[in-house]
Order: sequence, then structure tokens, then C-alpha cells
Amino acid sequence: MTLAHLTIATQDSAATARFFQEIFDWPEVHRPANVDLTTYWLDIGKEQQVHVLQVDGFEVSPFEKEFGRHFAFFFPAAQLVTIRERLAERNVEVIPPIRPTPFERFFFQDPNGYMFEVIDQDKFVQEK
Repeated sequence: MTLAHLTIATQDSAATARFFQEIFDWPEVHRPANVDLTTYWLDIGKEQQVHVLQVDGFEVSPFEKEFGRHFAFFFPAAQLVTIRERLAERNVEVIPPIRPTPFERFFFQDPNGYMFEVIDQDKFVQEK
């Protein structure tokens, strides 16, 4: 089993999709003709996608935290520096993890308030 897609609701889908494209290099993929033009489908690799959906008046949960709801993605170690730099260029705070791990990881909140975790895929080990 793999993840097909996850959907992220936002009040500004174009800006959110652009943010993900600029931070993570997620390219936009074709969406069917019967999908609203304010919806963006982004390829996150391995035939998995993030769908960015515009919902007027939508508000992100106040429970977006390390120990709450968040989205975690693996990236090769070499990309972590680039992701940190891109976040800094946009004045997005990198949040250190509360719980220590034997591999690098960090958090940030996107402009909507969603919490994201970036994990070093190369050094990741399943913790016991």
C-alpha cells in the first residue's frame, strides 16, 4: 500500500501551491478537466500527490504541532540545507524538534499555519 494523495485546504490555493513548489520542488501535475481550476495537484514522488484545495473561510486547526497534527516528509540529506535556506529566504522559522532522534529533522509552519516535519531520509532509522 502507498499513499495516493493528501488534500490540504487553504484560502489561497495558488499561493500555497507556489510555496510548496518553491520550498520542496514539487512540480504541478495534470488535473482532470472536471476539477476546479483553483485546485492544484503536486507530485511529491513515487506516484503520490498533494492536492491543494481552495476553501473560502477555511482555518487551520490550532493543534498543528510536533505532538499534534503535522505532515512529515523524508528528503535526502543533501536537500535539507536547501530547504532550510529557502525557508529562511521567506522568513519562515525553522522549529527544532522537542523529542531528540538519532537522525536530523526539523519543523516549520507554512503560511497557512500547517505544521511540516522534514526528516533526513539517509540517516533515518526506525526507533525502538
